[in-house]
Amino acid sequence: MKKKALLLFMAMCMAVTAPGFTVAGASAQASDNKETETGKGSAATEKYSDVSVLTGETIDPKLAAQRPIAVMYPIDREAQPQYGLSNVDVFYEIIEEGNMSRQMGIIQDWQNLERIGNIRSIRAYFVYEALEWDPIIIHYGGPIDYTRDILTRSDVDNINGVGGILGSDYGCYYRVPAGSRSEHTAYTDGEHIKEAIRKAGFEAEHRRAYYNKKHFTFAQERNTLKQYSDSVSAVQLDMRDSFPVTKSALTYNAEDGKYYKTIYGEPQKDAETGEQMAFDNVLIQRAHAEPRADGSSYLRILVEEDGQDGFFLTGGRMIHVTWEKGEGNDYKPTTFYDDNNNEIQLNKGKTMIFIIRDEDSFSVDGVDYEPEDHETLD
Repeated sequence: MKKKALLLFMAMCMAVTAPGFTVAGASAQASDNKETETGKGSAATEKYSDVSVLTGETIDPKLAAQRPIAVMYPIDREAQPQYGLSNVDVFYEIIEEGNMSRQMGIIQDWQNLERIGNIRSIRAYFVYEALEWDPIIIHYGGPIDYTRDILTRSDVDNINGVGGILGSDYGCYYRVPAGSRSEHTAYTDGEHIKEAIRKAGFEAEHRRAYYNKKHFTFAQERNTLKQYSDSVSAVQLDMRDSFPVTKSALTYNAEDGKYYKTIYGEPQKDAETGEQMAFDNVLIQRAHAEPRADGSSYLRILVEEDGQDGFFLTGGRMIHVTWEKGEGNDYKPTTFYDDNNNEIQLNKGKTMIFIIRDEDSFSVDGVDYEPEDHETLD
């Protein structure tokens, strides 16, 4: 996407008026962001709330001002467990080639993490999902033909472990054990990321042209979903028909109101803390998938299409939803609506997002949900 001259001039002005911050670029889509309509101020002067955009929970405004990282985690059995998962605020799992999947964690509080990873390659649709949070993207390569256009845009700040055309590594990564060239041995940590951001000249705080102060809408009181007459019990969520390799699943614990994640039938845990991943909200988002080219196993997942189906699980219950993103502004948050066309209200806390192909199914409490069961009508 080509930069508009006006936005480039605005970005240059921001760089002059905000010493210590480097504007990474401005794209045409930034003109659609309501946060930039005045054209004034910068990350250095922005006032940040003490409420997290990712979780709705109270945090230090200085932490809220800090750009999160978007970390690419592999799903391979031999790559488990992984570091940094306890700090993940929003977690994505999306299908990729060969019926494999990959996971991405959005982490707001990352600076003090002593190890993050292991880290693997990225796909373009993960980049589009990540951009909603104005992050620094942490990845180890990707298919050049299908990620070059998005990763080399001036507004996209990524730290690429393999270097080359998709971006530099800025000295951010190391191997465990040292000297290994095997898969699943690439790691980083908070100190390495901070130094890489400095070397790259990326802005450490949110960029006004791309940051959204509002993403999800969080309920002020506990949302039980019982206000919906068509809500159903949702204690056991089995995603194996959508993710046949990982067999990802979640089980609701009524005592703390969280969904606990498993992978390969075992608890998915943080390698450092031993904590099992747990979420207050679960979103299932159907999206159309198609091959990148004839004969290619790489997929294009159309995460920018509107009016697609989804489901929302919280508090041990589930409702049907639709979602919209809209083309033309990659930083615009995906919004989810109930069947009355009202934006849904998430409970405060962490969120798991499964993006599945529109032909895939899943089961809840032993009931299979096929695409045709809740097909959205135009």
